[in-house]
Amino acid sequence: MWIADNWKEYEVIDTSDGEKLERWGEYILVRPDPQVIWNTPKKAEGWKKRNGHYHRSKKGGGEWEFFHLPKTWDIHYRELTFHLQPFQFKHTGLFPEQAVNWDWFGEKIKHADRQVKVLNLFAYTGGATLAAAAAGAQVTHVDASKGMVTWAKENAAASGLSSAPVRWLVDDCVKFVEREIRRGNHYDAIIMDPPSYGRGPKGEIWKMEENIHGFLQTCTHLLSNEPLFFLLNSYTTGLQPAVLSYLLNTEVVTRFGGKVMADEIGLPVKESGLVLPCGAAGRVEF
Repeated sequence: MWIADNWKEYEVIDTSDGEKLERWGEYILVRPDPQVIWNTPKKAEGWKKRNGHYHRSKKGGGEWEFFHLPKTWDIHYRELTFHLQPFQFKHTGLFPEQAVNWDWFGEKIKHADRQVKVLNLFAYTGGATLAAAAAGAQVTHVDASKGMVTWAKENAAASGLSSAPVRWLVDDCVKFVEREIRRGNHYDAIIMDPPSYGRGPKGEIWKMEENIHGFLQTCTHLLSNEPLFFLLNSYTTGLQPAVLSYLLNTEVVTRFGGKVMADEIGLPVKESGLVLPCGAAGRVEF
């Protein structure tokens, strides 16, 4: 498993009964996690001294309960700064486990000894974009949500990357890729963090299990003649590392060579010393 264990301002303190207890800077949050199917004693004092608690509804969705939590606050990872705020569907605007991927491709970009063009698809609030830009890459950031792209720009400014060569685009990822192919554009690296389910700006439906193979196949037409890496993330139940490995070997390695590595990604849990699984990732190194 690839473990995001270099955080200073974030940690999973404990897990029990379908929930995880987290420290985000100086604030403590309790959020549901479907992987936490065990019920162990809640000994950490944070369970009672939380600043925010997202309560899952049996009917679907849920709502936040706050205890002296500001509307927004910042958290840092290495030289990067992220604005956080609790919003619908339990999220805060950041997936800390992805830091293990940021560190991996950041080193590859720094040691490439050339200008690297990166395409970040389903780019959300820009964690991967900022990590790539900080390492020296030229990045194209694409997300269908105008609000998320605005948030990502704010994170870039807070991280001192306002003048970094990042192209910020609000667009449907599938249609953008198709247009880029027609334009004849290419990228040295592609990062894909697709949702399990989503809708495009005009109501286009995305289902990971049904659409990822064809879309991955299409994306390979954007790789340059000297690709550096390809990263595919999955939070979809059932798409295990072996599935990601098979997809990348079939659609990327057969055309460009390279080596596939795929594994779960996770976060260390302070109280138990174990690791909480947080999805999977497939990497191609060329």
